Amino acid sequence: MRRDAAEMLALDALAWLAEAEERIGPFLAETGLASDDIRRRAAEPEFLGFVLDHLLQDEARLLAFCAARDHAPEAPARARAALPGGADPHWT
Repeated sequence: MRRDAAEMLALDALAWLAEAEERIGPFLAETGLASDDIRRRAAEPEFLGFVLDHLLQDEARLLAFCAARDHAPEAPARARAALPGGADPHWT
């Protein structure tokens, strides 16, 4: 996936999280950020990677996002790999 497409998917995930308090609340708690901080940081590729990390931590949340936004379930992981810090580690 190209980086620009990955950023768009991550922004879509952020918007989906922000649409419901029960979704954005845990994200805010995990990041320690306020909503104003999120607006400011939404343009940062590293932050968008963190949004996808949050989404990928919970399968139910991941599948709910994909169903709601008509994304393939593997799309967020592919997007994460295209953003800074998302490359698969090679241990050998």
